[in-house]
Amino acid sequence: MVEIIAHRGASFDAPENTLASLRLGFQQKADAAELDLRLTKDGQLVVIHDANTRRVAGIANRVASRAFAQLRRLDVAQWGKWKDRAFSEKIPSLAEVLAIVPEGKRLFLELKCGPEVLPALARALQRAARPPPPPVIIGFGYGTVRRAKAMLPSLEVCWLASRNRTTRRFPPLRRLILRAKAANLDGLDLEAGFPIDKEFVRQVHQAGLKLYTWTVDDPALARKRAAAGVDGLTTNRPGWLREQLSL
Repeated sequence: MVEIIAHRGASFDAPENTLASLRLGFQQKADAAELDLRLTKDGQLVVIHDANTRRVAGIANRVASRAFAQLRRLDVAQWGKWKDRAFSEKIPSLAEVLAIVPEGKRLFLELKCGPEVLPALARALQRAARPPPPPVIIGFGYGTVRRAKAMLPSLEVCWLASRNRTTRRFPPLRRLILRAKAANLDGLDLEAGFPIDKEFVRQVHQAGLKLYTWTVDDPALARKRAAAGVDGLTTNRPGWLREQLSL
């Protein structure tokens, strides 16, 4: 059965990458939650997508240039459609997120910075008061995910890929598979626009790799991808999409 992964939590129904959104994703019966990790100036792992807090907090702060305590003063739940709604959330630490993962659920941790994040990540996982099921590490940086697999060999590590921003073309599947295998990775996590069909999935699985796809909020596309045999669908609307797929 295809895994339903909540993209930055249930980010259609609550502000992305917050404890509210992540909790809601699990309440909506997501099998896993995806989130973004960055490293603060004082070496803390925090959950935020952008390198700067401007979009989600209305105040420009480079995450890598601020201490965790400084970033915690910001409210990251009063922006866009969330403005003047009943959300008030701080930037979470990874430790806080690890503490709320329900039994039987897991996390997809997207590394938004380079390999310098890996020692802090290893420490955070070791120190978790209630260790959740092993997370999946994902990232666009090939060197970073390769290093992650070398440092944390027991974890599932997958390489994110999307279309080229200049040419608008997708990288060839054969090249993605060869590079993933060369780095001993466990799978690929591909933008939903890739031409994924049963033959595409067969080639990935035949190489001994898993295949996830993002971000899928269209029921028709979700059904096609599930029928093709992908291992997981990342969506902003986990509960709603599960209902549409009747899973």
